[in-house]
Amino acid sequence: MFSIYILTYNEEIDIAPCIESALLSNDVIVVDSFSSDRTVEIASCYPIRVVQHKFESHGKQRTWMLESIPTKYEWIYILEADERMTPELFQECIEAAKRQDAIGYYVAEQVMFMGKWIRHSTQYPRYQMRLFQKGKVWFTDYGHTEREVCNGSTSFLKETYPHYTSGKGLSRWIEKHNRYSTDEAAETILQLEQGSVNWWNLFFGRTEVERRRALKDLSLRLPFRPLIRWVYMYFFLGGILDGQAGFAWCTLQAFYEYLILLKVQEMKQIQVSDNAKVNPVAATTEATKHLVVGAGLTKRA
Repeated sequence: MFSIYILTYNEEIDIAPCIESALLSNDVIVVDSFSSDRTVEIASCYPIRVVQHKFESHGKQRTWMLESIPTKYEWIYILEADERMTPELFQECIEAAKRQDAIGYYVAEQVMFMGKWIRHSTQYPRYQMRLFQKGKVWFTDYGHTEREVCNGSTSFLKETYPHYTSGKGLSRWIEKHNRYSTDEAAETILQLEQGSVNWWNLFFGRTEVERRRALKDLSLRLPFRPLIRWVYMYFFLGGILDGQAGFAWCTLQAFYEYLILLKVQEMKQIQVSDNAKVNPVAATTEATKHLVVGAGLTKRA
């Protein structure tokens, strides 16, 4: 057996079916970020534990959860409120925990959007670290989400989990991704300044996770990212085969990419403005240099 954590914030629409799918385990803990809707009220109706903790970031919330909330079992599974545990996945998780041939297992998601499984344009199978041995896996922040840090070997499970990305409606999806794009913009600036592309992992990575992360690092450096992403998802990944829902999914992802780019530009402008306020003399000197250079180029032309 293994314990299941469910992370929530204003999930009154999804929390009941999520908990009911997780009750295959006899140790379910809802970790709520002080929801303002009926999430906690609904969750409290089930034979589970409900713990609240102020949200700072995805990585920090998971780290606090792992360090501060005791579980009945050594192995745990992390479930989001808009995801579901299936009997088949649950059984495979039990078998994997018994084998202990790895300290953590990646599980692929089935993205459900507009009532349809978006199989092609979501890079299926796209894996996330979900089942692991407590004390052997930790999480750090990356963009709007998190990345795992594993103290040992990892592996992959065959079964998948459904992820209902638009269960709360398109308005909620857009509102969430507006927030996410701010964190992604900050991460983009950091990666462009300090990161690099792992070309070996891009072409020869051992796992889907390594190849996907290297591809993301490359995409941050490409011009016309929103357009390239739409073409890549719709034609190269086969989003055209996902029908109307696939077209909508690819278009929204391209819009999300464009929003990130706009916020990157905005953050850079704010940074320049702040630097000018801190050191106006240096800013004036730099601006004068640009004017002189510009004037020289114009004269020579």
